Amino acid sequence: MRRLVALALATALSVPLAACSDEPVHDPAGGPTETTPPASPVPSSADPSATPSGDPSASGSADPQALPPVRHRVSLPALMREDVRAGRLRRTEPLASTARWRSWAATYTVDGATVSGELLVPRGRGPFPAVVLNHGYIDPAVYTLGRGLSREQEWLAAAGFVVLHTDYRGHAGSDPVGDVDRESRLAYTRDAIGAVKTLEQEPYVDDDRLAMLGRSMGGGVTLNALVAEPGLVDAAVVFASVSSRFVDNIRQFTEPNRPEELARYYDRFGTPEESPRFYRDLSSRTFFDRVTEPVLMLHGSADDTCPVAWSRQTHGLLRDVGADAELEVYAGEGHAFGPRFADSMRRTLEFLRVHLRL
Repeated sequence: MRRLVALALATALSVPLAACSDEPVHDPAGGPTETTPPASPVPSSADPSATPSGDPSASGSADPQALPPVRHRVSLPALMREDVRAGRLRRTEPLASTARWRSWAATYTVDGATVSGELLVPRGRGPFPAVVLNHGYIDPAVYTLGRGLSREQEWLAAAGFVVLHTDYRGHAGSDPVGDVDRESRLAYTRDAIGAVKTLEQEPYVDDDRLAMLGRSMGGGVTLNALVAEPGLVDAAVVFASVSSRFVDNIRQFTEPNRPEELARYYDRFGTPEESPRFYRDLSSRTFFDRVTEPVLMLHGSADDTCPVAWSRQTHGLLRDVGADAELEVYAGEGHAFGPRFADSMRRTLEFLRVHLRL
């Protein structure tokens, strides 16, 4: 079914793109869990940032196969029309080995650009289910291969999943990335989509059981991928995600940390007040009616990097359009997760096993 959905949504139009959001890493705390049940279809509510009054074209269509208009080449609607092409996965260096899995440094190509990452493959015959991991923001100047989700990748590999932790362009051994790509995050989304497509080509991967997991900025990348290419994966998990509203992330991260880059960005594209449509078209929530996969969201109530209110709002908007979305809030837990990390991974594995039919 996932392949049929993806095929139905593919178009021949190719549009050049780019890539947004980031955060420092904070120490976590612990506490009990608050659970929100899965979504059931309910009437859509009007979110001002997703569907501005008097501008029905600013939101997605009720039909996930109907593409919204492209108003700028740097936008999610433009990405929806891309046929992202991925080359074969190449193992470049052996890394670690345990009784349950082995790992390698690896590269793959996305529309000809090289992207590096870390590949973990369970021992055994396979084919295995697979998960693409999208990491959070780490300064590219200090980022190293496979960094950011090392705990998650080892949990998943030990549980029998092939894991590809992608580095994104501009990180580790990947090809460089331009300023617009770095700030809009769309190139990172393309790299995540390409990671799924490169795994589909591997004989030891069950291409009918694929998932995506993103943390922090990577949560935003994951949500972008879900609206850009419905049917690409069978399930998605987002930890401590950035906002699904692009402007929130600019104001929380870019404005205080990279004001000079933000000034250049505003000079080129206008401010959110001057170009509201441009920023709405970079917000995944604008197109949540295109999400066809079940989504599990996990967030700590004490997160002072990405406020839990962001995930509550994203979850509510997904539910409003009838998406199968769940949110679990871990009381007292911080951005990086600490005492409840094992609990969150057990919940993740439970969710993936149900929705990947394992």
